[in-house]
Amino acid sequence: MKHGKKYSDSAKLLEALKLYDTTEAMELCTKTGKAKFDETVEVHVRLGVDSRHADQQVRGAVVLPNGTGKKVRVAVFAKGDNVQAAQDAGADYVGAEDLMEKIQKENFMDFDVVIASPDMMGVVGRLGKILGPRGLMPNPKAGTVTPDVAKAVTEAKAGKIEYRLDKTNIIHCPIGKVSFGAEKLQQNFETLMSAIVKAKPAAAKGQYVKSCVVATTMGPGIKINPSKFM
Repeated sequence: MKHGKKYSDSAKLLEALKLYDTTEAMELCTKTGKAKFDETVEVHVRLGVDSRHADQQVRGAVVLPNGTGKKVRVAVFAKGDNVQAAQDAGADYVGAEDLMEKIQKENFMDFDVVIASPDMMGVVGRLGKILGPRGLMPNPKAGTVTPDVAKAVTEAKAGKIEYRLDKTNIIHCPIGKVSFGAEKLQQNFETLMSAIVKAKPAAAKGQYVKSCVVATTMGPGIKINPSKFM
């Protein structure tokens, strides 16, 4: 695969086989993000579990101390007092059956996070085939099905991210923008990794964190020494 000049220049900053410590890796992220836009920094963590087994699932959510640098649009399914609470907390869209119909009939998808109070899951459940494949289905483990919708909206706006295994046992998560600088990126990275380590399933055997790579949107992958997370 042929890469552009900026990618090639960034790759020259890295030692191919080296496993970097976190501090050095975040410094390199700020140097390899050479695009004209503010690149997102993503972490890719391969775990020593088997996602095909229910007792080895790794999933949860964590609020990054410095946010993600992205404006998060939040849709809330609620009724009664929760409607005003969600609006006061800054939700972009709040509704019930009307919001469900808008998504179904108008293909309305102008949101990044969906939150629902438990009494609305009967309505939200009808959107499973639409929201599920997009990773937007509210889930109690991620804190997006909750009676306290206001708190969930506030956290989502503040930079709460969900982490979950894909079919290849890898977690992919954004931890901020290149413009954050190395220190803030490191704080976000360590917060995410701490949450993933704490979520280790009891059924997991052997080495838990197999590999960890951090990369900017357009930059090369920087390998982080996984031994720190043993």
